Amino acid sequence: MKKNILIVEDHELTRFGLKTTFENVDYVENIYEADSAENAIEIFNNNNIDVIIMDLGLPNMNGIEATKQIRSSNKDVKIVILTSHNDEKEVLNSLKAGANAYCSKEINPQRLVQVVQSVADGAAWFDPSIAHIVLKASANSPSYESENNRKDYDLTSREAQILKLMTEGYSNMEIAQMLVISINTTKAHVANILQKLEVDDRLQAALKALKNKIV
Repeated sequence: MKKNILIVEDHELTRFGLKTTFENVDYVENIYEADSAENAIEIFNNNNIDVIIMDLGLPNMNGIEATKQIRSSNKDVKIVILTSHNDEKEVLNSLKAGANAYCSKEINPQRLVQVVQSVADGAAWFDPSIAHIVLKASANSPSYESENNRKDYDLTSREAQILKLMTEGYSNMEIAQMLVISINTTKAHVANILQKLEVDDRLQAALKALKNKIV
């Protein structure tokens, strides 16, 4: 199914470059543009948007607050942060606000196309350059057990295999294709993994797996 994408970026040249990158992508239906958070929220409320590519350094309301407001009204939209910032506070606040992915503006355009598709299909992804920030935060969070006190999560070999692929940022569809299983079977395995790890979503599962060296 094709996706409607909203690009939120106040720099016209960057916004033009992003639009050009996604114009001929086969999974994209429509591309919307906004030069501010306020404009983005208005466009989002009046259109069926599937994925938002969100800059952080916007005038007036920043991208984190925009992400928080949009997420509070819609739990299904996917939000990809695309920024030149890798400040620890901004990274963590973006994820807390509900971002599904965090990408550096230095990312290769074709890689960005792949990331957006993976996120649209249900994956969570964060740039390798900020991975240490996320893992450090998870290590200090009471939501995760320490390595010396972790549980026996009783994952099957297939679930462990799928969890490893989840930590590498692959979507359900990609995992299904790689393992030659149906998408419904993949979704069932992912649901079991979330239940066994006692987490709410794929990002939490990936962080818990990495921190506790489950896979």
